Amino acid sequence: MIDHVELLVADAAQSTLFFAGALAPLGYALHVQGASNGFGSSMEALDFWLKPGGPSAPRPHVAFNCSDRATVDAAYAAALASGGRENGAPALLERIHPNYYAGFVQDPDGHNIEFVCHRAG
Repeated sequence: MIDHVELLVADAAQSTLFFAGALAPLGYALHVQGASNGFGSSMEALDFWLKPGGPSAPRPHVAFNCSDRATVDAAYAAALASGGRENGAPALLERIHPNYYAGFVQDPDGHNIEFVCHRAG
């Protein structure tokens, strides 16, 4: 099981604002701010970090699991509203599996950020 992921970003303030907005529909918040900025559903569950010094290269693909398709749609819309660039509108991607519903955006550094739900309907 993965404990956490850290992305290197060129502008920590800009990326922190982007992810604060984009991840809010998932129940994530910024809980630690300093040399690295930590996001999670609580202080005990900080699983996504931003660190100045990037962007990460090669640019990784990070996928956030969503509880339902409505949350995928909400996170995708929030990411766009927070300055993300469209990289694939939410859709059912049956080539992956019959219930794979996902939307994709690029963050301010061009990292491919995905919001995905694996549940039916």
